Amino acid sequence: MKTVEEAKQDASYKSALTELLYQLADDDFIVAYRGSEWLGLAPHIEEDVAFSSISQDTMGHATMFYQLLEELGEGDADHLAHGRTPAERKNAIILEEVNGPGHYLKEPRYDWAFAVVRHYFYTLAKKIKMESVKQSSYEPLQHVAVKVNMELYYHHMHWKTWFMQLTGTQGEARERMLTAVETVLEDFGGVLTLGPKEDEITKHGLIEGEEFQRKRWLQEIKPIFESLNIEMPKALGMKRGDGRAGEHTEDLDSAIDTLTEVYRQDPAATW
Repeated sequence: MKTVEEAKQDASYKSALTELLYQLADDDFIVAYRGSEWLGLAPHIEEDVAFSSISQDTMGHATMFYQLLEELGEGDADHLAHGRTPAERKNAIILEEVNGPGHYLKEPRYDWAFAVVRHYFYTLAKKIKMESVKQSSYEPLQHVAVKVNMELYYHHMHWKTWFMQLTGTQGEARERMLTAVETVLEDFGGVLTLGPKEDEITKHGLIEGEEFQRKRWLQEIKPIFESLNIEMPKALGMKRGDGRAGEHTEDLDSAIDTLTEVYRQDPAATW
């Protein structure tokens, strides 16, 4: 098990570790932002409060991963979150997709079914990853995983409840949920991949491989799908590319542009 100083002295180990940390941080950063866009638009006021709290927790998890990168000499955590270009981001493409047509300030026509499916599937995948990195060879990452898991338990329960209730009914709600399931699965392979540096990441014992994570995710989702009479996916795709390899959509460009607007005015400001 390595400490910060030991990781810094091993170039191969540090390269694999920073790659994984960027993936974990950027995933949480962008999905938390998409969640924050639902503020004031959720189906009812209790959900407005709950979704806001979950998004805030998730942004806090991103902050912890960026701080681990800062400790490794990658730069200031605020810069890593706000100062990097879209092409430098490692997040999965399905997490950057807009919530639906319109803009949150003007005629938002967001898709709640898509939000529920995306957040439920992502939270389940994140739960599997955090269980794995609790056994990571990097000690500081183990400690962060323990903290994240405490909140993740409630996030998972929240989204699972929405998923079960909306998909378990009949009529328009179920039809929209099934459409959202199909849409999310087309790109969900991007969440479970470790990208071009998978071999280095797993060789150093930082997290279990993507095939293991994919099997675990399918094992976890299978009884849920069966209970709701949903056909199991034949594959988890990456229809629009691999975000781990720097492939992204215009949705990320506009999101980063909005997210970093204040930071770019004065990057040296203290908040």
